Amino acid sequence: MTKENYDSNVIDDFGDEWDAYDQSTVDSSELEKQFLDYFKLFSWDERVTKGIGADFGCGSGRWAKFVADRVKTLICIDASEKAANVAKRNLADKTNCQVMLAKVDELPMPDNSLDFAYSLGVLHHIPDTAEAIKNCTDKLKSGAPFLIYLYYAFDNRPKWFAFIWKCSDVFRSVISKMPFFIKYPLSNVIAAFVYYPLARLTLLIEKLGMDVSNVPLTEYRAKSFYTMRTDALDRFGTRLENRFTQVQIKKMMEDAGLKDIKFSDIAPYWCVLGIKQ
Repeated sequence: MTKENYDSNVIDDFGDEWDAYDQSTVDSSELEKQFLDYFKLFSWDERVTKGIGADFGCGSGRWAKFVADRVKTLICIDASEKAANVAKRNLADKTNCQVMLAKVDELPMPDNSLDFAYSLGVLHHIPDTAEAIKNCTDKLKSGAPFLIYLYYAFDNRPKWFAFIWKCSDVFRSVISKMPFFIKYPLSNVIAAFVYYPLARLTLLIEKLGMDVSNVPLTEYRAKSFYTMRTDALDRFGTRLENRFTQVQIKKMMEDAGLKDIKFSDIAPYWCVLGIKQ
């Protein structure tokens, strides 16, 4: 019997997260800026714009709403019923979107049927990330692009940066196992007293002409407090988190049947694009 490739606690965690932060009040320009950063490598060619694609792990549907305006049909998949309901609500005006409830090891479309796909910030929360990438890739037609965002292993950062993360991960390992009614307010405290002051200080330092590329949380320097709260819950409220180097990601993608693999040179790391062989 094949072992199930999911963690029900993680699915529940994300259902609670997207139910609490449905992204409906975030300024559209802020979300669009993040969307464009994620999709920097993605080519909106005719194959994509006239094709059928999938968002594997759509969450609230915050990225799907931008993709839907650029393509013929988009199938949005999530393993959480709560998240799927939020996505349905947020994508209600996108008539070319279908929201479906499914796990990554039971995807509801035939193999070799999709013209493109993407999965942003999802597959590193699955026990066997390599197998999950393969399951998604199997659904693509030959020549179809697959965009993935996986948490990086700080392979482009100094050692002290990784050490700070290891310290913070001690708190994550404890907080993530707490009931939602406890970790939700705790994540808000972290956002208010760690994310916000450090991000805004970084913004000030940058305006003084200094390089802030290696300052922790610098990517939040111009983001809203709502986004900081969302990501603090995402970071400290999730029990399962895998991190990978570029070398590891490239191997997993090649093993899944992807080629022409390219990594984005901007945050968030690592965003990577591959083409189905």
